[in-house]
Amino acid sequence: MFDTLSDRLQGALGGVRGSARLEDEAISRAMREIRLALLEADVNLNVVKEFVAQVRERALGAEVTKSLTPGQEVVRIVHEELTALMGAGSSKLAVAPSPPTVILLAGLQGSGKTTAAAKLALLLRNEGRKPGLVAADLQRPAAIDQLEQLGRQIQVPVYREDTSDPVGAVRAGLQRARAEQRDVVIVDTAGRLQIDEPLMEELGAVRREARPTNVLLVLDAMTGQEAVNVAQTFQERVAFDGVVLTKLDGDARGGAALSVKAVTGKPIKLVSVGEKLDQLEYFHPDRMASRILGMGDVLSLIEKAEAAVEEDEQQAMEERLRKGQFTFDDFLSAQRMLRRMGPLQGVLKLIPGLGSQLKGVDIDEAQLRRVEAIVLSMTPQERRLPHVINGSRRQRIARGSGTTVQQVNQLLESRKQMEKLMKQMGKGKMPTLPGQLDLGAPQAPGPNGGSRSKSKKKKRSKARR
Repeated sequence: MFDTLSDRLQGALGGVRGSARLEDEAISRAMREIRLALLEADVNLNVVKEFVAQVRERALGAEVTKSLTPGQEVVRIVHEELTALMGAGSSKLAVAPSPPTVILLAGLQGSGKTTAAAKLALLLRNEGRKPGLVAADLQRPAAIDQLEQLGRQIQVPVYREDTSDPVGAVRAGLQRARAEQRDVVIVDTAGRLQIDEPLMEELGAVRREARPTNVLLVLDAMTGQEAVNVAQTFQERVAFDGVVLTKLDGDARGGAALSVKAVTGKPIKLVSVGEKLDQLEYFHPDRMASRILGMGDVLSLIEKAEAAVEEDEQQAMEERLRKGQFTFDDFLSAQRMLRRMGPLQGVLKLIPGLGSQLKGVDIDEAQLRRVEAIVLSMTPQERRLPHVINGSRRQRIARGSGTTVQQVNQLLESRKQMEKLMKQMGKGKMPTLPGQLDLGAPQAPGPNGGSRSKSKKKKRSKARR
C-alpha cells in the first residue's frame, strides 16, 4: 500500500530528518524531491503545488519544539500537512435519528460496489448493528445473484424484487427492511459511466426514493487521478457525502487517496485493504500519514489485536506469561490470534520502525504453517509439558508433521528460550537475549534425534569422570 510514494517521501526527508540545523538550500532540495514524489504518485498538480508551498512556508518559519531537532520538525510538518490533505477529522458514517440509516452506494462499473456493499454490511454487523442489503443494480447481469451469494456468506438478508424498475426495487426493499426492524439498509445501485445521462437521472430518482443518510461514492484506488476526475464529475451531478476507496492494498502510488478530499471537498470514509470480506476499514488520515512516512500505525495495530483476541483468552495468556509459562498450547493460541489480525506482513508493517526493515523481505507464511504442523503432531501432554519430548517422540512428531527431526529440535529450543525470557520479564528483570538464535538454521541431530551439541556434552562429562 503506497509503497512507491512511501519510499520516495522517506528518501526526500532522509536528508533533513536528523539535521541539527536547516539551511534554505536543504529545505528547497527536500521540497523538490517531495514535489517529484507526489507527481509520480499521480497526485493532482494543483494539490501538489499547494501542498509543497504550505510545507515550505511552515518549515522556513517554524518554531522548533523543544523535544525535536529542526529536521524532525520538518518531518512533523509534512505529517500534519499530509493528514490535513487527506481530510483530518472523523471518518464515521452519519446515523439517522430514527432507524433505519440508509446508505446509498454509487460509482462506475467495475469499481467494486457490490463487494463493497457486502463488506460494509459485515463491518456494521460486527459493530452490533442489524444491516440489510437492497439489490438495486438491475443493469449488470448476475449482479443480484452475486449480492445474494455474498449476503449468505456474511449472514445478512438481501432484499430483491422481480422488476426492471430500480426505484420500485428500492421502495420494496426499504419496506421489507423496516418490517424486519433492520437498523441499517445498504442500497447497491447499478454501475454507470458518469457521462451516461439516462443512468445519472436514474441514480437521482433512486436517491430521491431512498432518502439516504449517507451517499458514498465507490472509487477504484488503482485508477489514480482518473478516480479523482470521476469523483469531481459525480459531485457535480449527484452530490455525495464521502468516498469508499477499493483496492487500496494494490495501490503503490496513492494519487487518489491524496487528491480526492482536496479536489471534491468530500472525505474518504472507508477503504478496502484486501479481497476478503472482513478487510474493509474506516479511513484515518493521521494513521495513513504515519504509514506513508514509515512511522507505523500503533492505534490500528491495537484495534486489530482487540478485535482478534477474546478478553478471557487474553487474560488467561497474560496470567501464564506472568508465571513464566509458555507451552505449545500458548504458541498455537498466539499464532491463531495473529492470523485473525490479517496477513502477517501487513500486521508487522504497523509496528513503528519495522516497516522500512521489511522492504524487499518476503515473509514465508508457509514456514509458520510448518511450525503449526509440528505442534499439532504432538499429543496434548507433549504440548502442555514439552520436557517429556524425548528422542523417539521427536522422530514420531517429525514423521507426523512431514518435517525433519532437526526442525523439531529447533522449535523445542526456541520455545525454551522464549520461556526463559518470559520468566525474566515476570520477575521484573531485563531479559538477557540469547547470543545466537537462528530460526533458519536448525542444529544437527545427534543420536536418537537429540542435538549433536548435547551429545558432545554427555561425552565430555563421561571423560571427566
